[in-house]
Amino acid sequence: MKQTLMAISIMSLFSFNALAAQHEHDHITVDYEGKAATEHTIAHNQAVAKTLNFADTRAFEQSSKNLVAKFDKATADILRAEFAFISDEIPDSVNPSLYRQAQLNMVPNGLYKVSDGIYQVRGTDLSNLTLIRSDNGWIAYDVLLTKEAAKASLQFALKNLPKDGDLPVVAMIYSHSHADHFGGARGVQEMFPDVKVYGSDNITKEIVDENVLAGNAMSRRAAYQYGATLGKHDHGIVDAALGKGLSKGEITYVAPDYTLNSEGKWETLTIDGLEMVFMDASGTEAESEMITYIPSKKALWTAELTYQGMHNIYTLRGAKVRDALKWSKDINEMINAFGQDVEVLFASHSAPVWGNQAINDFLRLQRDNYGLVHNQTLRLANDGVGIQDIGDAIQDTIPESIYKTWHTNGYHGTYSHNAKAVYNKYLGYFDMNPANLNPLPTKQESAKFVEYMGGADAAIKRAKDDYAQGEYRFVATALNKVVMAEPENDSARQLLADTYEQLGYQAEGAGWRNIYLTGAQELRVGIQAGAPKTASADVISEMDMPTLFDFLAVKIDSQQAAKHGLVKMNVITPDTKDILYIELSNGNLSNAVVDKEQAADANLMVNKADVNRILLGQVTLKALLASGDAKLTGDKTAFSKIADSMVEFTPDFEIVPTPVK
Repeated sequence: MKQTLMAISIMSLFSFNALAAQHEHDHITVDYEGKAATEHTIAHNQAVAKTLNFADTRAFEQSSKNLVAKFDKATADILRAEFAFISDEIPDSVNPSLYRQAQLNMVPNGLYKVSDGIYQVRGTDLSNLTLIRSDNGWIAYDVLLTKEAAKASLQFALKNLPKDGDLPVVAMIYSHSHADHFGGARGVQEMFPDVKVYGSDNITKEIVDENVLAGNAMSRRAAYQYGATLGKHDHGIVDAALGKGLSKGEITYVAPDYTLNSEGKWETLTIDGLEMVFMDASGTEAESEMITYIPSKKALWTAELTYQGMHNIYTLRGAKVRDALKWSKDINEMINAFGQDVEVLFASHSAPVWGNQAINDFLRLQRDNYGLVHNQTLRLANDGVGIQDIGDAIQDTIPESIYKTWHTNGYHGTYSHNAKAVYNKYLGYFDMNPANLNPLPTKQESAKFVEYMGGADAAIKRAKDDYAQGEYRFVATALNKVVMAEPENDSARQLLADTYEQLGYQAEGAGWRNIYLTGAQELRVGIQAGAPKTASADVISEMDMPTLFDFLAVKIDSQQAAKHGLVKMNVITPDTKDILYIELSNGNLSNAVVDKEQAADANLMVNKADVNRILLGQVTLKALLASGDAKLTGDKTAFSKIADSMVEFTPDFEIVPTPVK
């Protein structure tokens, strides 16, 4: 019996079934359409429309330029058919600036010519697939989110290229560490097994760090940001800012054969006869990122440092806060290095920009926008503006030259949450007001607020009056306290859902819209299935052993672990000749790579390749122990003590109070 329990505990220690689940995009299955826009939302959106420069159609012209082949139906159905409702008429339930972005991302998509020897497939995914002609074939630059989208897009491109479509893809390059730029890797490799893979500096570590350690929370939050359970219609998702949305299928990853910029900020490399200049831009839009200049084509690839809009300094799903100042400086460095010669700018998202002057103007506005967010936030902070107020205060600092330009608007990142991100990066979440230093936990605080407001009925009565006046922001704040304190209060719940919905209809940012509308949905009908998973099997298999045990440490229940006292183990991987020494002590699991086995309670010998197989679900540790491919010596209860201390995360944890059943 002891042996059986021990084996089960060991299996649970290496259980990653939930983590390695594949990317899903099933949408809500109940009949949920949302309500109409109120007169106040209609008036708000009409007022916004009057401030917008609809006469500037340059982005539409650029997006339509040099179309080689429109998608056939099979390829278009990967993503775009679901957005057929987007029309020329702006609905009352969508901010007109966001709807204009939704229209832009619906421009006839397919295979486009960027310049001689450079082509892009746009519209099958959130990102673009770029093909660059080299001596013996094609270089694929960024390969979409899923294997299915990459394969279909590449097949379509090779079929429709004006010439040389019969040549192979000889190289594959990842510009940075976000899944919509590497997730289709297996689709390309399966078509061209000899493809050589290049990636930005330290890309594999950053992929694992971002998607694993906080992966469960990030997946749940991403469901809100991307509206994973919302329908696609005028009361739901209309756009994803960077593109129409995410493709459906399997996220994959092929580790690079060569990482760029590992020796410094600049690297010039000839790939299959094509000279390329790489500039490291890590710490801007991604922790691992680079841009590329191709001298022979006077072509500048800006990765995701630019697109037709303002990007996130802080990503709402949760990620490391980015450096707005470095972002601005790296764009400035591009201008200084390549601005005199560049003739075409192309990127991971949106259409290219052509012409030297137009490119320099575009880059300066992008540079100055991120610089403005950084500098004006700190100017305001140095004048005593706190984190709660700074998102509104920064709106008044935006010069008309930036505000009137479409490609600086907040479709993905907004001035409000980007300013708060800059504040947090320098000064943290605390604004030094003593009242905010140690507030009550949310439910206790909510109960006291409701009591101070005279009870739920009084609060709801006042909220209804404010709702009728269009005071949605404060109504949301007040009613959230009521619903937190009294989850069973259906009147408060329904009015809060209506309030979130109107705020969503008014939001310019796609993420803001989706978050508000998902909150309204869950208040009305509860948590729905279909949230995306951020970590795929290919990504998980690239984890090194220290990172694996860092993740296991996050799963430790410290109170349960403390009951076991001190537990010491060596984990030996013979195939990599590595030894990891781990200790469970004082309720915490720590690990360190060591040169030799340490004095320990037990030793586990298992090949790293077999650990990868465990993570991929191809074998269990129990089977490896039974076959002799893994060996456990010493105190055989040591592992079970660690496993016994672990918890399984709740993937659908509550964000807004769900309806009481």
